[in-house]
Amino acid sequence: MKNLYKDIRFRFIIFANLASSIGSGITMIAIPWLLVSSNDGSEIFGYITISMTIISFVITPLVGNLIDKMSRKKLLLISKIVSLIVLSAFSFIGFTGATYEIWHYIILYLTGSLYYTVFYPTMFALNQELFTKDQYKSLNGVMEIQGQLSSVIAGALASILLTIWEVHFILLLNLLAYTFAIYFYIKIPYRKKSDVIQEELKVPGPFSSLYYIRKRPAMFIILLFSTMPFIGVMVTNYLFPVYLADVLETSGSMYGIQSMIYAIGAVTAGMIVPFIAAKWGVGKTIIYCMVTYTAAISVILFANIPLYLALMFFIAIGNSGTRVARNTFMMDQIPNGIIGRVDGLFRSIGLLLRIVLLSIFTGMVSIGLIIYCFTVLCALLVVSSLLVILFWKKGIKNASIQTDQYGTVA
Repeated sequence: MKNLYKDIRFRFIIFANLASSIGSGITMIAIPWLLVSSNDGSEIFGYITISMTIISFVITPLVGNLIDKMSRKKLLLISKIVSLIVLSAFSFIGFTGATYEIWHYIILYLTGSLYYTVFYPTMFALNQELFTKDQYKSLNGVMEIQGQLSSVIAGALASILLTIWEVHFILLLNLLAYTFAIYFYIKIPYRKKSDVIQEELKVPGPFSSLYYIRKRPAMFIILLFSTMPFIGVMVTNYLFPVYLADVLETSGSMYGIQSMIYAIGAVTAGMIVPFIAAKWGVGKTIIYCMVTYTAAISVILFANIPLYLALMFFIAIGNSGTRVARNTFMMDQIPNGIIGRVDGLFRSIGLLLRIVLLSIFTGMVSIGLIIYCFTVLCALLVVSSLLVILFWKKGIKNASIQTDQYGTVA
């Protein structure tokens, strides 16, 4: 842990991520709010969200391929610079006195969503490339804490700035944050490793991850089903507000309290999970965290408001803890030369599952069946936890198959 904090590359990454996450976080809170506040905005935003999820599903494998072929640092800088140019243009529009229209908000939201689609998997691959295996647990824990704290700060600032600033000032703040982030990313000492600079892969193309993973079916099951807590969080971001309003009949302020408790739980997970994983192992940590998340979601249907809020803490522990341990497992086991495509494969499957579940649950909620939505989600989580438990040992054996730097069986 101390060696990680002393590493100048780690410091630059944290500074850059904090700046960009807070800046983009404020914008990605403000733009949806402005969209849904406009005429027919709620319906338009719904269509945009679904469309963006589908676009992300399509391009994620291509992004994974770029991550493995390009310099990860360069890819991060390109994504930042493109976003900065868009922000500059739209901020300038506001300073000229022009009125923002819905299509402005749509382009800004699409740009922010595309930025996230590139940023997160690229940062994941860069971290694996820069740091050593003995640092992965602490690294992933700190990254989880940084992400959650950035979200809390962005949410707090957005709630204030939306009442006192015009849109172009918010975009200018994001632009300045990206400028700081670009400075810190440029400062990161980086030289692309020799195992990811070959001109041609033995199994070329964005879908070569399928070749790697089909040799490791148990590992595939573990990595696929251990994403279920995260998918559950994405789905419940839609279900929880409806449940609070229609079933528990609370005020909107309760949703804010829920979000705060969730953030506390997620930060706690980032702090304690690296130590738990070091003591019990990554496998047991994934299983325990998945079971925690599943148990908390299963009980929530029987909870009153105080218990509901308490369960949010354990839902956060379960989801964030699973993600920290799972990311460590992937960094430990998957060669860096193919990490972008393998990670992209599971991100694409996760997006597809999210699209399917949201489509089903939206229909169920519209006819008053929200309780059954949670029942279906609980069943999926129970099955996912059991599969991870059953296949964990086989997954470790799968992961140990001898490969070259691209994951091709030697």
